[in-house]
Amino acid sequence: MSRLFNGLALLAVTLPTTLSAQTVCADRGDLVNNLTNRYGEAFAGGGLQSEEQIVEVWFSEEKGTWTVLMTRADGKSCIMASGTNWHDPGEVDLPKGIPG
Repeated sequence: MSRLFNGLALLAVTLPTTLSAQTVCADRGDLVNNLTNRYGEAFAGGGLQSEEQIVEVWFSEEKGTWTVLMTRADGKSCIMASGTNWHDPGEVDLPKGIPG
């Protein structure tokens, strides 16, 4: 089961969001371990999405990867989006017309 989970998490974190047809969910601790140990990602911030859900953003400064987790009150987290080319605020030149 762990090997299957690791493979699914790897797939979810490495595929562009537009290609990912399924959301990967698991215990928050397992997902966080994979994000920190396999991908070098660290917690960047987050907030309440509802009374029962928290949205978290994780990223790797070294690798430029990022992941958005949605964590439920029951301790399960789901990878909602992931990608590459993470940039800190102020490092991104937004196209004209997009507020920055």
